[in-house]
Formats: sequence, structure tokens, C-alpha cells
Amino acid sequence: MNVNAIKPSWNPLSIALMVLGFVVFWPLGLAMLAYILWGDNFNGWKREAKCQWNRSNLKNTMDNMQNATRSGNAAFDDYREKELTRLEEERRKLDSMRQEFDDYMNDLRQAKDQEEFDRFMRNRHNRPGEPSAGEAI
Repeated sequence: MNVNAIKPSWNPLSIALMVLGFVVFWPLGLAMLAYILWGDNFNGWKREAKCQWNRSNLKNTMDNMQNATRSGNAAFDDYREKELTRLEEERRKLDSMRQEFDDYMNDLRQAKDQEEFDRFMRNRHNRPGEPSAGEAI
């Protein structure tokens, strides 16, 4: 099964999973319903939680405790500090790239959804025997 097919929308697969979840164990169905309704916002929640953690006093305290553990060798401690700083910068770059990729994928999903909707509207207007939007029913 393609995991990308399970997207937060009302498609047959997500509806079937929701119904199956309610049949098997109702909290699973409820979780699937929440994913269908608010799934696009989950990435935003994750980023917001990460930002909150980075600004929290607890993180600062833990970082200070980690920095307080010195080896006693000044050269090694300096080397360790430089490497940790370099790794932290690399992590920030990766987080930034991940954010750009997430934005790109969201744009692609929106473009695909718009294309599918436009195709539906074209097919709907091209059906023979049905009144068009301007005609009376």
C-alpha cells in the first residue's frame, strides 16, 4: 500500500480506514477522523512544538548542565565545543532544508488537487444531455 495515498482528505482509502478503525476499536476511528480533518496541520504543530522547546527554560537548563560536564583537558574541551557548535549549525541547515522540502511538497499537493478539480469540472461540463451552469433545470 502506498503511504502517500493516505492523505488527510475525504478519499475512499481514508474513509475505509476510518470506518475500519471504528469497527475494530473506536479510538482508532476517532484518530483517523482527526487525521482527515486536521492532518494538514500536524506538520505545523510539530514545528511549533519544536520552536517552543528551543525557547523553553528546561532546554536551556539541560544545555547548561551538558556544558558543565568538562573533561578537565582544556584542548579537548575546546575541540568538543567547536564540534558541537558545528553539528548544531549543520542541524539547523538540515531543519531549514526539511522546511523548504515540506513547503515544496505542500505546493505540489495543492497543485495536484487543483488539477484534479479542474479536470473534474471540465468533464462535468462536457457531459452530453446535462444542462450547463447557465441553463435552467
